Amino acid sequence: MAGSTFGTVFRMMTWGESHGKGLGVTVDGCPAGLPLCEEDIQRYLDRRKPGQSGFTTARKEGDVAELLSGVFEGKTTGTPIAMMVRNQDQRSRDYSAIKDIYRPGHADYGFDRKYGARDYRGGGRSSGRETIARVAAGAVACKLLEQYGITVTAYTKSIAGIEVQPDRFDLAERDKNSLYMPDADAAAAAQEYLRQVMAEQDSAGGVVECVVKGVPAGIGEPVFDKLDACLAKAILSIGAVKGFEIGDGFAAARARGSQNNDPFCVDSSGRITKETNHAGGILGGISDGSDIILRAAFKPTPSIARRQRTVTVSGEETEIEIRGRHDPVIVPRAVVVVECMTAVTIADLLLRGRDSRLSCVQP
Repeated sequence: MAGSTFGTVFRMMTWGESHGKGLGVTVDGCPAGLPLCEEDIQRYLDRRKPGQSGFTTARKEGDVAELLSGVFEGKTTGTPIAMMVRNQDQRSRDYSAIKDIYRPGHADYGFDRKYGARDYRGGGRSSGRETIARVAAGAVACKLLEQYGITVTAYTKSIAGIEVQPDRFDLAERDKNSLYMPDADAAAAAQEYLRQVMAEQDSAGGVVECVVKGVPAGIGEPVFDKLDACLAKAILSIGAVKGFEIGDGFAAARARGSQNNDPFCVDSSGRITKETNHAGGILGGISDGSDIILRAAFKPTPSIARRQRTVTVSGEETEIEIRGRHDPVIVPRAVVVVECMTAVTIADLLLRGRDSRLSCVQP
């Protein structure tokens, strides 16, 4: 299977299936000397693991990280970093009744057409559980970015149209509710809505917003490897993401140039900056020194218990009611995935840009 590798200098390759023995990732290109331990990885994995609230799948997995290589005496060695999480609570029998049926909203049909076979146990490589590997790699990337003074922070911006309000925004609130919304009132309203959705055997979608602070101007490769293009590829590669925005995003299409342009100015320290940030921190595919702001739109969880029309692998029309353990909303557990894919992208382009001009080369 092609397409399991991402990045050029800071590069990761993920492997494993939802109902296999485990999932993992190999990270190559991380500089030597970075302090790193399993606890650094575990902090991120704990944010996406299942069973943390009534709004996530009941699958009980500890998602314990094993750091297999690339670290010696608490620091990276510059060699490939291999990490693994073992599956402990697979219930493959939950999927036996649908092995010959295409689930609406899933990758089943596409896999069959492409490979002539598919892993029906939770979707195999197309399962949301594949993101474990991305989060493990992202934890390394975030640790690396900290060395450059760069932080990556994501949160739930909205669920089913219930949106965080600017005048109530409180990042400290994000980790106090199960939906990772930095707005207590919006979180309470979204929770009530989700209870109604679950009672109706349905699901919901939402939007994750991510803010990157501390990225210097000049990161990104013009033309095909623009910073925003690479971020778009990274985020859209996450299962269930159906939309992506940078800065004002689609709202820019409704604005005039005089409204959308960000005037340049000089701050009190003599540094060139911008008065506004409609561009979301990226101009011409290159970072401009402002906060990078992006958003990812997630579709509703396709696995629902409500009866749906579909067909069998032999082309017979039928109906399906999906049983098993599924998230009624993907968004809360996807927050850390968006954060980590963003971090991997920034880290890769940051390292690629170190040789952009002679003055940047270290003696």
